[in-house]
Amino acid sequence: MGRIRAVFEDFGGQVLFAGETLAWAVRPPFRLELLLHQAAAIGVGSTFIVAVTGLFSGMVLALQGNYAMRQFGAEGYVGGFVAISLVRELGPVFTALMVTGRSGSAITTELGTMRVTEQIDAMESMAVNPVHYLVVPRVVAATLMMPILSVVFSAMGYLGGYLIGVYVSLIPPGPYLDHTKSMLDVPDMTHGLSKAVMFGAVVSLIATYRGYSASGGARGVGDATTQAVVWSSVAILVVDYLLTFISIG
Repeated sequence: MGRIRAVFEDFGGQVLFAGETLAWAVRPPFRLELLLHQAAAIGVGSTFIVAVTGLFSGMVLALQGNYAMRQFGAEGYVGGFVAISLVRELGPVFTALMVTGRSGSAITTELGTMRVTEQIDAMESMAVNPVHYLVVPRVVAATLMMPILSVVFSAMGYLGGYLIGVYVSLIPPGPYLDHTKSMLDVPDMTHGLSKAVMFGAVVSLIATYRGYSASGGARGVGDATTQAVVWSSVAILVVDYLLTFISIG
């Protein structure tokens, strides 16, 4: 019972922290310089790993799609299959997982170190709200950058799928591109982008909360970072299911 109670208390603390972050996000002063710095750290810093992951994910999708559709003589539909899979599902989810591993862990470690070394307490003593100064720029930056990174992932994935489909599986480029146009619609794109926005908010809130509430010295910071990555990954998959169920159901 004690462990179950601790889980609910932890979840409640996360919800209250998210509410406090939202409340401070709409209050001045708006620190644009901090926002841009975090956007560069999260967005630009994650571009390479997101692009490489997207490229090879698209290649694997094209190989698997060609293998499945070749049995029905429908190889030309591989392009549409790759595009829809990337835009609606794999792009947002894989991007969020990559950003969690790279930037989410870094955010938790940074804030956790500031907590255990009493830097956050020092900010409070100087009448500077730590949530407003430290948390809000990171959450807003992640929420804004995640859709952009998802687009990068999907674009590189489609490029990888095209290279494999056309030059390895020898699918004619005309049908490959034509079926992509006919199968991929604007609602598919907006669905994927809305997922990416939600993932950015969820990942950044979990990462900042774990770092902000860390305790116990260096070991506590390590535990907080591990929890942030694990719970962010689980939350991504849960939110992904809920959003997909809502959109399809």
